[in-house]
This record gives sequence, structure tokens and C-alpha cells, in this order.
Amino acid sequence: MASQFGLLLRQWRQRAGLSQEALAQRAAVGIRTVRGLETGERTDPRMGTVRSLADALELTGAERAELFAAAGRDEPMPVEPVRFDPLGEAAETLKAAVEARWRREEEQRQIHDPVPLPVRWDAAPEELRDSWLNIGGEVELGARLDQVVEVHRRVGSRRLVVLGRAGAGKTVLTTRFVLDLLAAKDVSDPVPVIFSLGSWHPERVGLRDWLAEQLIRDHPFLGAPGPSGGTLAAALVDAQRVLPVLDGFDEIAAGLHRPALNALNTTTLPLLLTSRVDEYRDAVAGTDVLTSAAAVVLVDLTCDDLADYLPRTTRKSGPAGNVWKPVLDEVRIGGPLAAVLKTPLMVALARRIYSDTPDHDPAELLRFHSSEEIERHLLGSFVPAVYGSEAEQVKPWLGYLADHLSGLGSHDLAWWQIGTTSKRRASIIGLGVGVAVGVADLLVEAALLGALTVRGLLFAVMIGAVTGVFSGLAHWRAVRMAPLEPVRTRLRLLGSRAGSSGSAAGGPRVWERIWLGLRFGGAVGAAYGVVRAMAYWLVTDYRMSVGVLVDVGVFAVVFGVGAGLVFGLVAAAEAPLDVRSAGSPFSLLKANRRAVLVMVAMCVPVFAVFVAAVTGVVAGGLTALRFDVAWSPLTALALGLVGGIGGGLAYVLSLTAWGQWVVFARVWLPLTGRLPWGLPAFLDDAYRRGVLRRAGAVYQFRHARLQDHFARLR
Repeated sequence: MASQFGLLLRQWRQRAGLSQEALAQRAAVGIRTVRGLETGERTDPRMGTVRSLADALELTGAERAELFAAAGRDEPMPVEPVRFDPLGEAAETLKAAVEARWRREEEQRQIHDPVPLPVRWDAAPEELRDSWLNIGGEVELGARLDQVVEVHRRVGSRRLVVLGRAGAGKTVLTTRFVLDLLAAKDVSDPVPVIFSLGSWHPERVGLRDWLAEQLIRDHPFLGAPGPSGGTLAAALVDAQRVLPVLDGFDEIAAGLHRPALNALNTTTLPLLLTSRVDEYRDAVAGTDVLTSAAAVVLVDLTCDDLADYLPRTTRKSGPAGNVWKPVLDEVRIGGPLAAVLKTPLMVALARRIYSDTPDHDPAELLRFHSSEEIERHLLGSFVPAVYGSEAEQVKPWLGYLADHLSGLGSHDLAWWQIGTTSKRRASIIGLGVGVAVGVADLLVEAALLGALTVRGLLFAVMIGAVTGVFSGLAHWRAVRMAPLEPVRTRLRLLGSRAGSSGSAAGGPRVWERIWLGLRFGGAVGAAYGVVRAMAYWLVTDYRMSVGVLVDVGVFAVVFGVGAGLVFGLVAAAEAPLDVRSAGSPFSLLKANRRAVLVMVAMCVPVFAVFVAAVTGVVAGGLTALRFDVAWSPLTALALGLVGGIGGGLAYVLSLTAWGQWVVFARVWLPLTGRLPWGLPAFLDDAYRRGVLRRAGAVYQFRHARLQDHFARLR
């Protein structure tokens, strides 16, 4: 039930004619804060929040007093103006999002089912850490999983390197570090955020800039302007209110480990870095240790660890009691099986295959004679164990995804990159645009003109072909300059005040978009004029003459100015996506789809009306100059709609990340059998089965070893 404060807030907000979102923007507070106060979910607002809301609502003195009284406090008279801390609000919102995300991931990975595997570590060799003087004093580093925050705090510099072999538990440790640090609820602690280093190219982008980009990718609301220019994400990084947990130094592309270590040494940011031992040792040998950083090495699981864990994962029993007894007996005498079951990854795979699956006996592991055979068996049996009879169907799909990631040199499965490793990428985009534009033209002309004509059919085929070629070339040129990234904005009502979290689209960005619209619309208009003339020429006695050049010029100018107009309007109406857009990879996809479709819905009517009106004016002028002009309001409207819808489709499918996703992931790759038709459902199902994991706005294979296994099957 809403409190008295919430009732007053809603009453005065509605009196001001503001939505919850508009009030949040004007007051520079989170939308969730406004919503929670009005519904009663939040009952103890901060003094600064109440003051910001009162200022935004322009309350009178008596109304301000009433609002503060409803909040259970009196408004103090500050000596100096008190300003709301946008970084504090952003950090709190980020903290809540990070904690919710990684708690779900820990549950999904069954880390506490029935108990966590005992991950322990010892101090790393002296040559892999900096001197104790630079670190801030010698400390004891050996510990276990539940002490990771304590160990990090012992290190004076707050810079810790965690080393371990593949599958040793580094990812489990980073997750536990984040959750334990957040659970400490110390307001002086920065927000720990896990960053997968595999996508960082240190020779192209600096560490701080890359961290800000990754924050915005996973939490689009941090793309809003910060208090001193730039974005909130960059401001949080620069103010050290984010603690980077850099996972997978070894996953950085080959040849870049030494530049990466050099780049890390140019900063003094507190951090936690994980890596395989060999890759880190090689980088250190070629450059230097991580400045001011202590280092630890994860140790292997013991036979006692396995004996305490594996029997607790199942109720199955064999002839001699617990079904795991023959395996544990073999481990005790050493050999290949003991060597394999030393890492949490292999133990987790064995548990999933034999404890969680009916009719699978772990004694099967005893028939293998080498560590390599056992590891291949566990990796190869994992998917059949979790998918059962569906395994043979899904293996090629997982193989394609693994091969796609290998082609990208990445472990991040991003929906906006699916299909981008295709050698015929631009041709496929052009084909998709051509078919979509041709069909759209037929439907629009049939609806407005009441019938399909030979000329109309011919025009649809030709405009589809020309637009497809043009769009394929535009896509090829665009992706050579920069990859297509997800939309980070949504449309807000024109005239609403953005406040500190409002749109960053003003100024130069608006002019950039207008220029893009002029070029894109002008090219589409010129192509339209040529195709229109050719269609008339092929089915009538229409003569190609100087009138064709006039048509091409008119359509190029009208379409170009119209597209520039709508692109500028869209840019001026943009505001950053809020935090709800980053709950999962496909929530970001849905936000992108919504943003793109709203943009098209806004652009097409404006463009159609503009073209109809301007071509009428131009037709009158050409008639006065004694040109033979055939024009009517209906044909002009049809022209505007065909141009708007066709141009909109061409732009969306060739120059936006969501359109690229539609062409490849929803049509081309399923049509050719490389991925399922219901790809979002398939990826979500693979996540729930534990084959994939989530890392912000992207998926990853459960482990790099599993990705490599499927890539080799292609």
C-alpha cells in the first residue's frame, strides 16, 4: 500500500503533467526510486532525494514542508546548496544489478548444491609478484574460498593476481569475491564488477575506456552523461567507484598478453586479475610483474576433498555401497583418474554426468587408461547427459556457435555478432534487404492503388534488387569502419527535460545523424528515380530523356532532406536505456528491437507526409517550367510510404545490430540448418541446462575447454 509520501508524490506529479520517467529525469534520480516511493516499496527516502523531487515538482513552501513531513523529517536549511550525487545513485543501482546477476549465476551453476567444492590457494612464486614494499607490506596469502575478500583486503595496494590451471576454479572464485564484497555492505567499498578480458585489445583501446564500454554494454543506463562530461560509466571508473575483477588474462588474443600487462601497469586501479599460470608467467618474463600486485596460485583438490563431496551429490548406490566408491578407491592409488579429478571443472562434469543423470555409473571412468581419454570422455559426454535424446540434434548447433566464437577470437557469445564471421556477410544482408523491400513495395502499392500491375510488379523486383545491392555495399562499408553495436538509447517525448541522466544525443550527435540521413536518403531517392524510369520504359513507350535526370535529382533531394529530417528528430528524442534493459542478453535484444521499431514507426509517417507535401510543391514548380509532370496526392502518398518503408527496412536490416540479428540469426542460419529457428529459446535452454553461462549482456560456454571441444567437432 502506498504511504502518505507516495500519495502526495503521485498527486503533485500528475498535477505537473509528468510521467514517472519524466519526473525521474527532471529530478536526476532513478526511475525505480520514483516508482518504489509511489507504490510504497520504498518508505525511507534520503533527504537529498526528497529535496530533488520537491525542486523538480516546483513545490511551494507549504507543499515542500508537507512532503518532508510525510517523509518523517524536517527540511534543514543548508549553509550551502546540497547537490544530489549522481555517481552515488548510479553506484547503488549498479551494485543491486551486479549482486542479483551473480547470485543467479551461482545458483545456476549449482555451486552450493550440496556444498561448494573446496577451492584453496597458496602464495605464488616470488618471481610472479611485485616486491612487498610496492605491495604495501608482507602479508599471509594462503587461504580458502570463503576468505577471498579478507585476503584481498590484506593486500595494501588492493591488487591481487589469482593464478591456476584450466578448470582450477578461477571463475568460481571471482563470483564468490563479488558476492562476499557486496554482502559486506561497507559504503566505502567500490562496486566489484567482473569483466571478461578476452574481448580487450590493449593496443586499440585503453583499460579505463574499455572498462567504461563494457559497463555500458551490460548496463545501458550508465551511458547517461556524467557529472563532469563523458558518461556515468567513465566517471565511476575514474572515481574508483568500480573495482575491476578482470577474469581470463590468458584469454586475451595471442600476442597481446605483454601489451596488456604493460597497459595494466600504467594504472594504479585496485583490481583482482585471474589467469592461467603459463600465460601470465610468459607475459611477466617478457615485460614485468603486475605493478604493486600480490599473487596466489590455486591448488589441486585432494582425495579427501572428493571423498567429502562426490558421495553427497547422489543417492545412488552400487554393490559396495555408494556408487562413487570404486572411483574414489582408484583416485587414492593415483594414476590418470586422480590426475583428472584434481580440478573443479572436471569434478563438476563428472558429477553432472553420473550423479545427476539416471542409469550412468561412474565406474565407467575406470575403463580409460590415460588422462587425455578421461578428459575427452567427460567433455564429450556432458551434452548427451544434459540433453538426452536431443543431444545429436543440438551438437551441430553448439558446434557452429563454438566455431563462430573461434573465428571471432572470443569467448563472448553476443547476439549482435551472430553471423558476422560469414564470408558472404554483405551479400546475405543485401539479399535480405532486397526481398524485404520488394515485398513491402508490392503490399503498399496494392493497398493504396487497389491492384497490382505489371509495371508495379516489375518495379517491386527492380527496387528490391537495387536497394539490396546498395544496402549490401553500405553494410560492407559500415562494418569495415566499426562493428554494428546494440542501440544504447530509447526515444523520449520531445521537450521533456533530461536532467543529468538525459539524452546525450544533442549537439554534434544530432548533426551527425542528419548528415547520415541526407546521404542515406539521397542514395535511396536516386535509386528510386532510376528504377521508376526503367519500369516505365520497359512496359510503356516512355522515353528516357532529360526528365529522367530531373526525376533522379528531385527524388535524391527530397528523400535526402526527408531522411535527414527524421534522423535528426530521432537523435534529438533519444535518451539512454535504463537498467532494466540489461537483466539478460535477450532483455537487451528486446530493448533494441523496441527502440528500432519505435524509431521506424516515428520515421515512416513523418517521411511520407514530408515527401507527399514537398513533391507536390516541386511538381507545381516543374509544371510552371513546362515540364510534363504526372502527380496526384494519392501517388505522392504512395511514393512517400514506399520510400519510407523501403528505406526504413534497408536501414534497419543493413545498418543496425538488431536488423543484422534478424537477417542472420532468425532467417539465414536457421534456413541453412546451422542454428535452430527458435535461437533465443535454445540459448536460454542451454543456459538453464548449464551448457552456457551468462556474463552480462552475453553468453559464454560453461568453460573454454567445452568451447574448444565443440569447435574441434566442426
